[in-house]
Amino acid sequence: MPKHIVRLLLLMAIAGVVMLGARFYFLDKSFGVYGHYRADAVAEIAADTPIYQGAAYCQSCHHERFDQWSTGIHKVVNCETCHGAAGKHPKIKPPVVSDMRAHNLIASSRYDKFNLSVPADAVKLCTLCHEKMPGRPAIQRQIEVNAHAGGQACTVCHNAHSPEIAVAAVSKKAQPGAVAAGKQQAGRCAACHGADGVSGNPAWPSLAGQQRGYLVSALQAYKAGARRDPMMTNLAKELTEPDINELADYYASLGCKSAGTNAAATIISAGKAKAAGCAACHGAGGVSGNSAWPSLAGLQETYLVTALKAYQSGVRQDPMMAGLVKGLSDAEIGQLAAYYAGLKCK
Repeated sequence: MPKHIVRLLLLMAIAGVVMLGARFYFLDKSFGVYGHYRADAVAEIAADTPIYQGAAYCQSCHHERFDQWSTGIHKVVNCETCHGAAGKHPKIKPPVVSDMRAHNLIASSRYDKFNLSVPADAVKLCTLCHEKMPGRPAIQRQIEVNAHAGGQACTVCHNAHSPEIAVAAVSKKAQPGAVAAGKQQAGRCAACHGADGVSGNPAWPSLAGQQRGYLVSALQAYKAGARRDPMMTNLAKELTEPDINELADYYASLGCKSAGTNAAATIISAGKAKAAGCAACHGAGGVSGNSAWPSLAGLQETYLVTALKAYQSGVRQDPMMAGLVKGLSDAEIGQLAAYYAGLKCK
């Protein structure tokens, strides 16, 4: 074997021995007792005091969420209460070029390194303050966790930064003379929804006694295209804002009549169990306590099936409803529809 090869191999062997010796000489004997840490490191890490920066530190980069938080009911809760101590989390300036994808990837990787987090389990986090318990102040909204939303994530209905669900602005009381004016306008609706707001066709909903705020928002959605239906869209486009309010006033003033159902008791029972997740908005007995959300009790079974599937497909656009219905099977939709159709409206 050539001498230079022998020398090279010898040099490599000596380097290996030196490195192996250095490993045992310099490595703390307690290394590996708790994973890849010295035994003393665990206590050192635990003793580190979290560095809180305050909500203002988050404002420049997260201005949209900061604006929601600072104007909502959660402004009494610091960002770091839910997201963890900011520590030395850097403020990352956007790049000069418009490569926001690269910027976001960098920001995301650095975000993780400084212990900030986006809570994955909102239910677990929110219930730390909002689960119903004796002694909690009444001003702090409390819920029965299992009955509140049927196991749905809090973010289906609530914006975490401004979580209060307010009554829609359209839920104002009727103006004098609005009911009479709405009755005159309703002639164009009678063919489908009945002369007194009680539909004789299972595919079209009865409107009598429905929540005023919901009727306004539904007509506005058809007019704007957020709901798509060839007949309703064309009719709604012709309506002015006063027309919409008057129609809503008229139908909300009428006495309702339940459509009923011929479904088997087992189907209705299954629907009732499913409806626990709907009660927060639509009421325990299908009669909503909020004018912004519709009462479902006594509506036509066929119509309810069509409406729920429309939310699944996106024909009707509502982030809250889309999140609630996306996991429902056709059978479950049928069960819910049968349950609500069989309830007594009020």
